[in-house]
Amino acid sequence: MAPVNIQNIQKRYGQVKVIHDISVDIADGEFVVLVGPSGCGKSTCCA
Repeated sequence: MAPVNIQNIQKRYGQVKVIHDISVDIADGEFVVLVGPSGCGKSTCCA
């Protein structure tokens, strides 16, 4: 496997910014799960 580095992700719908500068570093061998309540933006973040 290899490390994953995601830097400054943003998502907009027109002029509305719904995801604000998300950065994630996942080291080689780590297992990561994105969790949260319904409607919190999990799918928007990963789309």
